[in-house]
Amino acid sequence: MAGSLPPCVVDCGTGYTKLGYAGNTEPQFIVPSCIAIRESAKVVDQAQRKVLRGVDDLDFFIGDEAIDKPTYATKWPIRHGIIEDWDLMERFMEHVIFKYLRAEPEDHYFLMTEPPLNTPENREYLAEIMFESFNVPGLYIAVQAVLALAASWTSRQVGERTLTGIIIDSGDGVTHAIPVVSRLVSASLCRTHLIGGKGTIKGKKAFLLKIPLLKS
Repeated sequence: MAGSLPPCVVDCGTGYTKLGYAGNTEPQFIVPSCIAIRESAKVVDQAQRKVLRGVDDLDFFIGDEAIDKPTYATKWPIRHGIIEDWDLMERFMEHVIFKYLRAEPEDHYFLMTEPPLNTPENREYLAEIMFESFNVPGLYIAVQAVLALAASWTSRQVGERTLTGIIIDSGDGVTHAIPVVSRLVSASLCRTHLIGGKGTIKGKKAFLLKIPLLKS
């Protein structure tokens, strides 16, 4: 069944999550990467929330709906591109899959993204959620920069298809300079600045980024 349906693509960022189905030229949904939970739950850390799960577990909102809920506590599970609250992220993904994509996860393969310097532990947590909580038949986790190079193939101006290049990825909470050689990220040469769109807007300043990419 999974092979006959298009894979689901989910790109989770600090500020926004882009999602849709493989084969489309653009995301079908772009939603803020936030979740609104009951005020009574906001003082409890994620380990305690797992123990105290109950009715409040079903009373949450994500994306634009979360921002419009002043009586709820609005949380952002991703900080500087890294998922920090896995309990909230699992709930966020629940709405992404069932409410937005309207998909049965058992029937679709999933392609998900990760930052260039993601830890093996975070990758394992994500796989655990997708396989054990949502029972997906297959999961591929790719670095955003590699996917950006692959996406450039659709441009008519690209004469030669290659997965080698330097990607500047400036998001809501972090900016990366990522060298990619034959689809492999050169981790030792990656440069990260904890400055993104959210930081520049909040500070009401214009930042000049000088990112050392490669040293000869």
